[in-house]
Amino acid sequence: MGFLLKFAFVMFLVGVASAQLSTNYYMKSCPNLFPAVNSAVKSAISRETRMGASLLRLHFHDCFVKGCDGSLLLDDTSSFTGEKNAAPNFRSARGFDVVDNIKSAVEKACPGVVSCADILAISARDSVHILGGPYWNVKLGRRDSRTASQAAANNSIPPPTSSLSALISSFRRVGLSAKDMVALSGSHTIGQARCTNFRARIYNETNNLDASFGASRRSNCPRASGSGDNNLAPLDVQTPNAFNNDYYKNLIAKKGLLHSDQQLFNGGSADSTVRQYSSNPSQFSSDFAAAMIKMGDFRPLTGSSGEIRKNCRRPN
Repeated sequence: MGFLLKFAFVMFLVGVASAQLSTNYYMKSCPNLFPAVNSAVKSAISRETRMGASLLRLHFHDCFVKGCDGSLLLDDTSSFTGEKNAAPNFRSARGFDVVDNIKSAVEKACPGVVSCADILAISARDSVHILGGPYWNVKLGRRDSRTASQAAANNSIPPPTSSLSALISSFRRVGLSAKDMVALSGSHTIGQARCTNFRARIYNETNNLDASFGASRRSNCPRASGSGDNNLAPLDVQTPNAFNNDYYKNLIAKKGLLHSDQQLFNGGSADSTVRQYSSNPSQFSSDFAAAMIKMGDFRPLTGSSGEIRKNCRRPN
């Protein structure tokens, strides 16, 4: 009986350990993982700088829908509806071909070992760092889901029309505080947005919009819906390809591109954090990195849950 109890206790500990992510998860099973991912991400960003922001966004949009489980990467089929065509992702989430390339490089290094969910987490970190942002040790050990939910994607990812209170609520649902939300919104220091997502702001919100900034944005985003919907503008007007704290300086200058951006500095509870990050880049960097680690911890599949996909676009 004593042996059985000891055995049960050891198995319990194994179960607990399997549910924890760790920074050295692949140290033995895939020692060349980080160089393989980094090389592929660098190559993608050198071809198109915007891709860094796109890869970062994939990790966000994955984690916000039922946890960081790679569900966003699954393609629709005749019998399966994934998340790629949900409103927040349709004609917007991009970089899936780059994820395929990264996965191929990782499969060459260590076949069948590393999940697509973990590849998204590492690619997000590498993208930020390559573009001048902070470096952090990514916790790993996630497994891939076999399912996805378009409805959950539609309901869980905060739209660019969100109010401050809606943003705080959306982030709280995935275990993130209001301060984490302001820090992670700083990812809009890189990347581009489509006219359809900022049209209402630049035509209707003149009270908290810098006049010359509004005029320059309107020059490439016609008022009429359906006209120029996919025309792009940088989320950070100052340094669109560098990961830094200019995003917060833009908000103070009333140059937030999206309604949801300017909500962070509009006389509300987030103003003081925006001011802090605008004047203290190292504080922003450390808070951003900590919040990314926290977001990556949200409801991962571990142990025997899920699978390690061979192809990120479909279950095994």
